[in-house]
Amino acid sequence: MTAKPLDGSAQAIAASVKSGAIKAREIAEEALSRIKTRNSALGAFTDVTAARALAKADAIDAAWARGESLGPLAGAPFAVKNLFDIEGLATRAGSKINRDRAPAKTDATVVARLEAAGALLIGALNMGEYAYDFTGENANDGPSRNPHNPEHMTGGSSGGSGAAVAGGLVPIALGSDTNGSIRVPSSFCGLVGLKPTYGRLSRAGAFPFVASLDHVGPIARSAGDLALAYDAMLGRDDSDPAQADRPATPASPTLSDGVAGLRIARLGGYFARSGEASAFAAVDTVARALKADRVVELARADQARSAAYLITMIEGAALHLERLRTRSPDFDPDVRDRLIAGAMLPGAWGVQAQKFRHRFRSEALALFRDVDILLAPATPCRAPKIG
Repeated sequence: MTAKPLDGSAQAIAASVKSGAIKAREIAEEALSRIKTRNSALGAFTDVTAARALAKADAIDAAWARGESLGPLAGAPFAVKNLFDIEGLATRAGSKINRDRAPAKTDATVVARLEAAGALLIGALNMGEYAYDFTGENANDGPSRNPHNPEHMTGGSSGGSGAAVAGGLVPIALGSDTNGSIRVPSSFCGLVGLKPTYGRLSRAGAFPFVASLDHVGPIARSAGDLALAYDAMLGRDDSDPAQADRPATPASPTLSDGVAGLRIARLGGYFARSGEASAFAAVDTVARALKADRVVELARADQARSAAYLITMIEGAALHLERLRTRSPDFDPDVRDRLIAGAMLPGAWGVQAQKFRHRFRSEALALFRDVDILLAPATPCRAPKIG
């Protein structure tokens, strides 16, 4: 079978469009055709923005014909978890309740920035309700299915993002990560995902879950595509109060440097316990390839995990309290139960958890005084079966 452009990287697609080897419209049509034929088996997309994608593709082709320079992602399709605002669509956040919201008037900041770089927005993706999910299953839209074996889960809550990229529907998808929602689908679906440093990318126009822990970031099939997407989304945005006031340093120029000279170690302790042998064997393989013989421990990592869950439960419940009072039957029962449990926890516990978080952050930063990369399994197991 002849490989199609969409089977390659976003980087390669953009290069082909810029060289005139292929039209952006051809790429858009191919992506839309794949969604039509494959999405029913994958459960990746909840909304398809076909007219918008084709119009953007035509604009790119017209710009090329005029001899104008094109963006770094010219003609590369992307899709976003349906908690990102897309002009003209209700921002679902995986919820039946949110379908009653008015359509968004503008795009989320990161969506607008990817389009400004030439990427084609193809649609919105399935996700766990209100991002409070670990499996990629949704009570209203059905489960996202792992393209490597549809009987198995993608992981959540950015399950549709994992399914769309691993299933060859788009080379890049956006997700969000509070407690693993980019990292888990990336791991289960055999992809690469980036949870950036807190405050590095704007969350403006993304439906919140836990404001003090929420991150947004890309999922892709290669580090090169991940870096291109990340670079396109960089930049100060005063609409997100968590945005760090630091220079926007692009990642793509450094990829060719490789890992030579970097100090690499394995994480032991908490990160080397309670997992499948295959997960640790994979880390062994990577460690040998990188000659990472040193093992370091991050003390109190188990307590940090507990603190993160406490913060999640308490902040998440506070955000949804009014909806719990007025629309309780319309929640996914599992999500509703988690939120109700959080609503019953003392607020003082959340304060203490945040204090611990700040102390733990300092302890984690101290590790990087004499190490540059820490290796650990992204998940302790392979993708379980759905259900």
